[in-house]
Amino acid sequence: MSKVIMIQGTMSNVGKSLIVAGLCRILKQDGYSVAPFKSQNMALNSFITKEGLEMGRAQVMQCEAAGIEPSVLMNPILLKPTNEIGSQVILNGKVIGNYSAKEYFEKKKNFLPEIKKAYQTLQKQYDVIVIEGAGSPAEINLKENDIVNMGIAELFNAPVLLVGDIDRGGVFAQLIGTIMLLEQKEQYRIKGFIINKFRGDVTLLQSGIDFLEQKCCKKVLGVVPYMTVDIEEEDSLTERFEQKKQKAIINIAVIHLPHISNFTDFNRLEAIQGVCVYYVKKAEQLENADMIVLPGTKNTIEDLLYIRQQGLESAIKKLAAKGVIVFGICGGYQMMGEIIIDKYGVEKKGNIKAMGLLPVSTVFQNKKTMTRVEGKFLNISGDLKVLSGKYFCGYEIHMGQTQIKDENYICEIIQNNNTIQKDGAVNQNCYGTYVHGIFDEEETAKALLKALCDKKGIESKELLQNTVNWKQYKQKQYDILAETIRNSLDMEVLYNILNGGE
Repeated sequence: MSKVIMIQGTMSNVGKSLIVAGLCRILKQDGYSVAPFKSQNMALNSFITKEGLEMGRAQVMQCEAAGIEPSVLMNPILLKPTNEIGSQVILNGKVIGNYSAKEYFEKKKNFLPEIKKAYQTLQKQYDVIVIEGAGSPAEINLKENDIVNMGIAELFNAPVLLVGDIDRGGVFAQLIGTIMLLEQKEQYRIKGFIINKFRGDVTLLQSGIDFLEQKCCKKVLGVVPYMTVDIEEEDSLTERFEQKKQKAIINIAVIHLPHISNFTDFNRLEAIQGVCVYYVKKAEQLENADMIVLPGTKNTIEDLLYIRQQGLESAIKKLAAKGVIVFGICGGYQMMGEIIIDKYGVEKKGNIKAMGLLPVSTVFQNKKTMTRVEGKFLNISGDLKVLSGKYFCGYEIHMGQTQIKDENYICEIIQNNNTIQKDGAVNQNCYGTYVHGIFDEEETAKALLKALCDKKGIESKELLQNTVNWKQYKQKQYDILAETIRNSLDMEVLYNILNGGE
């Protein structure tokens, strides 16, 4: 049977996901086959496996660090919030329904057999399982029927490392307070602390570490510095939305929808020096944008109403009329059409007039489309005609089916069941597609940037030289992450814990 270690945190956004990814990379480097595991994840950034099943992207990122193929076994439950008090529940990669928070709380214990089955399958396949908790184990109102923190640690007999975030202050209170709120058997299960996101001279922290170790009788395995590695964060906690627009050669404005999903579509472009990808909530922030993107969303209708109320729809349509390129992906593509019909009440029963930028109409279906795809751009017209013939690889996740009036499609795709079909639409300088990850391939990214430079009347050579091999770039980031964590932690103690020591 495989060895196991679990990473829990004092609260959300302490860096659990990155610590897990770093440990997966380290263990891979040290010759182990290793898999991440998170019994329940709440996220709008999701991914489609090669089997056509949906899982959280954080575990996909950790799989990349571990050098393995993502599987829903590593994230058996995914919650995708639909509003403030409810989520779509995905079990083993398939939608089982929409639950209110109260309904899910009452039923979640019923999912334990599936969690256990997924974990036990991984145990037979890998040397080590690195489990990630969620939020804090000290949420006393949620401890009953816990299926993601100490309940999972006990079920799988996992030793726990508790992570605290010093960047926001109060790390000693976080760690000591968490310990004090746990039951004695849970306290015993915690084998050590990790202090994360430290800036400054670590020697100035020593007196606090000494006090912490004496107070809790547990060792601090290390202090991890604040890292600037370019690795996907949990979507609800990302700092990307707060980044301010900076002077750049090409500026791409992404509409910050309330239920924005899969904004990882733009990480590849963000990594290019000279490109500024920034997220906007106000119409005035669209000024001087070279391209406007309407991204994916978990609630197309509600988010369309939101941008309408905020004056963003009017601003986007005015800029489109002036020739600014507007590109919609998935829910953003649906918004750009003429009408959205929700006869089954998938989101909000009834019809709603859309933006009218593309000659398409969308009808929501009860069945969710989930598929990996690859394909190429067709011989398209307009400012992005240089994309014609370029290859892409990505995935689809959507509830609606979209019909086009004039068959002016943007691309041809092959789904993972080998079905070939045309997708998307183009209308002058407005484009839309269902394909997530459509800009991830290097040649496609280069073609897009060349088109934006040509439209702007500037030379593209310098910018295109800054493009990187995306797969190699991500692998380098995982290596930097692993090196930082390895140099920060007492790896001898960590391996001792992993091997059953105290």
